Amino acid sequence: MSTTEQTGRRSGVGWAVGGVAVVVGLGAIVRYLEQNIPDLTEGTAFGEVAGAIEYPVYAIVLGLLGNVVLTQLGVREKLAGGFRTEFFIKTGLVLLGASINFAVIVSAAGPAIVQAVVLISVVFGFTWWLGGRLDLDDKLRALLASAVSICGVSAAIAAAGAVQAKKEQLAYTASMVIIFALPSIFLLPAAVGWLGLENPVAGAWIGGNIDTTAAVSAAGAIVGEEALQIATIVKTTQNALLGVVAVALTAYFAFSVERTADSARPKARELWERFPKFVLGFLAASIIATIYIGAVGSDVARPYISTVNDLRTIFLILAFVSIGLEFRVAPLKDAGWRPVGVFASATAVNLLVGLGLAVLLFSGFSSGA
Repeated sequence: MSTTEQTGRRSGVGWAVGGVAVVVGLGAIVRYLEQNIPDLTEGTAFGEVAGAIEYPVYAIVLGLLGNVVLTQLGVREKLAGGFRTEFFIKTGLVLLGASINFAVIVSAAGPAIVQAVVLISVVFGFTWWLGGRLDLDDKLRALLASAVSICGVSAAIAAAGAVQAKKEQLAYTASMVIIFALPSIFLLPAAVGWLGLENPVAGAWIGGNIDTTAAVSAAGAIVGEEALQIATIVKTTQNALLGVVAVALTAYFAFSVERTADSARPKARELWERFPKFVLGFLAASIIATIYIGAVGSDVARPYISTVNDLRTIFLILAFVSIGLEFRVAPLKDAGWRPVGVFASATAVNLLVGLGLAVLLFSGFSSGA
């Protein structure tokens, strides 16, 4: 290797390290804002809203601002090697599995599973169909369909790995999730009051419709403890189906969408290579955590699970900051209003079908809360 090549490699490593430092620095600011803004603004007009703002909002906004600043300084491309979105997000999602105890699902397994399967099937199918009618790129509509029907950004990331989507498409989908989830925290509990829904029905409706787990918890807590419990069970059940959808998308894109008439039929090995391996880590973490909690008891396990959850949050913060830093508007300009229209229409279908299923499956249900 020539001296020039060695110098160039060292320079590239240095810029990549600088990029990681930028991500970590912005992530530290996000962590500070997430933990302190609610207390600092308590008693003010903004304080009522601040408590409901989740860390993905701070992270993506700061990432986008950092993107603008670094672009203006002419160094964004050089630092981009340190914006390790894929590594951060996959690590965070594996750690997320530790917070999903399958024993919790058992208490409402029947109706929760039925609701999750039917709702995911109907909403995913509608979103995929409408996206096709509006000529959206197959990879983008796979991300949108997964996000709105399962569990928001996490599902979009799993789908992105399965269909090999562009980072811009993932960033766009993540933005849609956040934009629609935030007002839902307040609108759905208000709608529960207007409709006079029972707490279990309200919880099932909230858990099946709001796309992010944290937003589900916030909205469920507004309604009440029983609604929060049911909402968590329903959302957890949807989360548990994430791997199933990832496998299905991997197979469909490998065997159908990306297969031409002249191409050989994809082999099992290729299917395995395309499959997002972190989904297995996600499921393994859930199983291990469930067994561990059952063996030592929730009181003993709580501090350890809490530590894992803190690590998960840190990695997800770094991932969302990186998404903002990597975001590119130009490749998505041609999409125009269509992806927004698809996501909004799918959200409306999700609300209506989810309400019907919640009333059908959870009327008269008692969680013992």
